[in-house]
Parts: sequence; structure tokens; C-alpha cells
Amino acid sequence: MTSPSAPLDALTTQLVADYHSDDRTVHLDAIFLPSRDKCIRLVELLRKLTFPGFFEDERLTSGNVAARTADLLGQIDTLLYGQIRQTERYLLNQKGQAHAGDDCPECDVTAREKTDAFLAAVPGVRKLLATDVQAAFDGDPAATHPDEAVFCYPGVDAIFIHRYAHQLYKLGLPLLARIFSEYAHNETGIDIHPGAEIGESFFIDHGTGIVIGETVNIGAHCKIYQGVTLGAVSTRGGQDWRGMKRHPTLEDNVTIYGNAIILGGTTRIGAGATVNGSAFVTTSVPAGHTVSVEQPELKLKPPKPSRRKPREDAGR
Repeated sequence: MTSPSAPLDALTTQLVADYHSDDRTVHLDAIFLPSRDKCIRLVELLRKLTFPGFFEDERLTSGNVAARTADLLGQIDTLLYGQIRQTERYLLNQKGQAHAGDDCPECDVTAREKTDAFLAAVPGVRKLLATDVQAAFDGDPAATHPDEAVFCYPGVDAIFIHRYAHQLYKLGLPLLARIFSEYAHNETGIDIHPGAEIGESFFIDHGTGIVIGETVNIGAHCKIYQGVTLGAVSTRGGQDWRGMKRHPTLEDNVTIYGNAIILGGTTRIGAGATVNGSAFVTTSVPAGHTVSVEQPELKLKPPKPSRRKPREDAGR
């Protein structure tokens, strides 16, 4: 094996100097960091736990489902506890309270409590997701069976990951929650902040390009289409907005069609309202009303006559 060339030696020296001069993108000497790969593994284990029989390599039966469920719960418990344990120490590192080595017994107690709380929420999350799957099937005449929604619909995949990410968010684990949600974003093109509150029977149709901000509240039986943004009016001021209600509220039974943009923390879309495609909304909409954009005038021009000379043998 050849030794590094002189240019590589020089590049190594330059990069290491850069690492030491700017700590914004490095974690030198950090004791603990959560693992993105292990978080993604958790998502996939939760998928099997939530939709038993759908994503297994071997047949799941009434006879072996209890053993498989216990096995999945054990794997999730071990992985999640480890990631929360790491994260609790990471948060201390951020606050300048780094502990030497593994010396943080209170972190372990907290990690155990949060892991238990997350796992206790799984049955309730599964019940919510069942309503989301049914909403996807009921709302799409192209669907042939609810199984199709579980296997194939990016909107169902995104809301599945969101509902678990939201549990992590509520447990004071925003970094783990964001790793979950950004995995969903990468996989589906749907960007849901884990802080968003979303009611039952939520249906995302098509889905690509949807953005749902941190302080969004969505009621029950809502439906949104591709390209919809539920965002903030302005992010100027940056961190000054942290903790404030910046994003809109959708009451029950609201439908938002493709590429509509709804902005602002005081903007409320009333129950049963509809926002048509490409609308830009920054004020509240009363219940039952429809928001539409005046259609632009369409102009049709006849084709220009061809200037090409006909071929002499065209009639042969």
C-alpha cells in the first residue's frame, strides 16, 4: 500500500486546521452524539411493529405474532434507550455541562423514563394511523384496497413517521425527532416538522412538495394535496420567533388543493372550508367557505401557416 502523496499531506494539514478554527460543523472531543443510521433503523422497526405482516421477510401468523411483537419491542427498546441516553448527554454537552466519560447516571434514569413513555404511546399512535390509512383509501378512487395505501402512498409513509417523531418532540427530544422527520422528507418529498399537531384521519394526496411548519395545528378529517405550504408569514428575525405560534391552524374537515400557500400564526381555516389550488392566504377563512383565485384569461392562437415548400414527390 502506497503512502499518501505530498499534496494529500498538505490537504490533510489544511483541513485539520480548518476544523480547529471553525467549530460550527465539527464535533471534535464530543463525548456523545445520536446516530442517524440507528434512528433510521428505529423507523423501520416501528414500521414493522405498526403494520404487522406488511413488511416482514417471513410470513407472520396468528401463532407467531406475539413472539414477533415481543422481539420487535425488545429491539426498539434497546435502540431507542441507547439513542435517548446519547442525546441526553449531547444536550448537556451543548450547555457546556459535559461529563467525563460515561458518568451521568441521571441521564440514564431520564432515558429510561422517556423510552418507557414513548413505547406506552405506540398503541395510541397505531389507532391514529389506522384512521389515516382509511382516509387515504376512502379519499382516493384510484385505490383498490387499504393495503395499497400502506404499501404505496407517500402521504401515509410521511404521516406514519411524523406521528412517532411527534412523540419524540413532546418528550423533549427535538434532535431525534428531526432526524425522523427529515428521513421522511428525503423518502417522500413531504416536509412535516415534528412539532406540528395533526388530528385523526389525515390524508395527503400525491404529496410531493408539501411543507407543514412546526406550530401548525390540523384538525380531524383534513385533506391536502401536493405542493401545499402551511408556513410562517416571515422568518426575518430568525431565533426571535422561537416558541411563538408562527403557522396556521386548520379546523376539522378542511380541504387544501394543490400549490395553495397558507401563512401566519393567526390564520385560521374554519371547519369545512376549502382552499382551491394556487391560492395565497394570509387571513382567516370562515367555516364552510371556499377560497378561490380568479382564473387568468386563456388565449388560444391558431397555428402559423407552414412556410416549408411541399416536396415534389408528395403525391406519389
